[in-house]
Amino acid sequence: MRQFEQSVYELIVETSTNLPADVRRAIKRGTLAENQDTRAGLALSTITQNIKMAEEQVSPICQDTGMPTFIVHTPVGANQIEMKKGILAAIKRATKEGKLRPNSVDSLTGENSGDNLGPGTPVIHFEQWEENVVDIRLILKGGGCENKNIQYSLPTELEGLGRAGRDLDGIRKCILHAVYQAQGQGCSAGFIGVGIGGDRTTGYELAKQQLFRLADDVNPVAELQQLEEYIMDKANKLGIGTMGFGGEVTLLGCKIGAANRLPASFFVSVAYNCWAFRRQGVAIDPASGEIVNWLYERGDEVAIKGSEEVTSAAAGETILKANREVILHTPITEEQIRSLRVGDVVVIKGEMHTGRDALHKYLMDHDAPVDLNGAVIYHCGPVMLQDEQGWHVKAAGPTTSIREEPYQGDIIKKFGIRAVIGKGGMGKKTLKALQEHGGVYLNAIGGAAQYYAECIKKVKGVDFMEFGIPEAMWHLEVDGFAAIVTMDSHGQSLHADVEKSSLERLAAFKEPVFK
Repeated sequence: MRQFEQSVYELIVETSTNLPADVRRAIKRGTLAENQDTRAGLALSTITQNIKMAEEQVSPICQDTGMPTFIVHTPVGANQIEMKKGILAAIKRATKEGKLRPNSVDSLTGENSGDNLGPGTPVIHFEQWEENVVDIRLILKGGGCENKNIQYSLPTELEGLGRAGRDLDGIRKCILHAVYQAQGQGCSAGFIGVGIGGDRTTGYELAKQQLFRLADDVNPVAELQQLEEYIMDKANKLGIGTMGFGGEVTLLGCKIGAANRLPASFFVSVAYNCWAFRRQGVAIDPASGEIVNWLYERGDEVAIKGSEEVTSAAAGETILKANREVILHTPITEEQIRSLRVGDVVVIKGEMHTGRDALHKYLMDHDAPVDLNGAVIYHCGPVMLQDEQGWHVKAAGPTTSIREEPYQGDIIKKFGIRAVIGKGGMGKKTLKALQEHGGVYLNAIGGAAQYYAECIKKVKGVDFMEFGIPEAMWHLEVDGFAAIVTMDSHGQSLHADVEKSSLERLAAFKEPVFK
C-alpha cells in the first residue's frame, strides 16, 4: 500500500494546486464575458494570475483547502481498511508539507488537530463496483463557499420570487434564490451543484456529487438540461458579479441531479462552490497502487488568458484610471481614512495582523497582545510552514468576513482599528462602526492566496498558537498589498448596493417559466 499512499498524495497535491482544464475553460469564458474596465474585470484578472502562480509554485490556489472529501470506488475484494490508512497517511503528509491547511477542529473544544485528521475528517465514501480499477475522486471545498450551501423545503416563500411550489418552476426559483443569497461571500463567480429530492442528508450529498461532473458536459435528462441552461443564463443577469462587485459574470457552472423522495418531503439542495473549484480524480491499479490515469484533464494543458489584453497589470491600469490609488502606511490615521471613498484602490505598506473567529471572540473580553490603534486587521487563515529560519507564508487569501459581524463593530471601537480586510463585505453594525469611529472595509480577491502571499515580506511574530495555525494572530510585514474600498466611513457600502440591485433583478424572474 506504500505506492497507493504516494498516489493519493499526488492526487491531493494536484487538486490543491492546479485547477483542472474544464474549470479553467469555464473561467476563461467568464473572463472574456466580463468588462475588463471594471472592478469585476480586475478581480477576474487577479484570479487568472493567481491560478498560474499556484501551478508554477505547486502551492495551494486558496489558503482554505476545505474539508477533503473522497469518493472511492473499489473492485470486489479490495482492502478498504488498508486504503483508508493510506488516505489518512497521505492527508497527514500533505498537511505537513503545506499542500493542505490544517482544518480539522474539535467542535467542543475548538482545538485544531494540526494534521487534518480527527473524528469525521477527512470525509471518505467507499463503494464497490465491478470494474478492476480503484477510482478515487477528491474535492477540496472551502468553508466560505460551504457556508453558502442552502436547502429548501417546497413549498416555500422566497424573497423577491414569491411562492415556490412543488414543481419544476418551484425548483427554478429555489436555484435562482440560492445564487442570489450567496452574493460575493462564496467567492463568486462560482459553480453550483443541485440535488432535487432525497431526504435532508442525501439531498445535500446528491448536490455535492453534481460537482464531480465536467463543467462543460450535457445533462442526459432533457428537463434538467433545459433547467441548467436557463439558470446559467438568468443567474448571470442578476448583476452580482465576481466577488460581489457587480458585473456580468456571477455563475460559471450549474449541474443538477434528481433522486426519488418521500411523498411528504420535497427538498431542493444547493452546494455552492467558489471559482477555485478544486476537484480531481485518479484511476489506480489495485495490485500495484500506481496511478493508471487522471480522470479530469489536468489544468496545465489549458491557459486561461483569453487575449493578451486580459492581464492583471492591464486591468489594474484601467481600473486606476477611474478610481484613486491611495498608498497607506501603517499605523493609519483617522484623517487618512475619512478621505477614502467606496471604489478607491488602497495599497498597504507596513504591519498588518490576521484575525478570524477565535481571535474576534477572544478580543471581546480581553486586551490585544499588540497595539491595534491605527492598525489593519486581515480576515485570513494562512497556510504556514516553519523551518530553522522561522515561519513562512505559503498561501494567504482573505476569508469570508460576515462571520465576524457580531464582533467587528465593538472591536473597531475598543481598539481603534482603522481598516478591516476580508471578502464578501459586512453588515449594518460594522458599517455603523466604520462611520462613527473612522474606519474602512477593504475587499481583497477571495481565493487569490498566492497573489497576496507575495505581498507578505516577513512574518514578524504570532500570538495564540493554541487556537491553531488558521486562527492564530499572525503579525505580518507587507508591501504592495492592494484591495478595494467597498465600505467607507461615510456610510456607503458597495455590498448593500449590489444586494439591493440584484434583488430587484431577481424579482423579474417571478413569473412561471416551466408549465
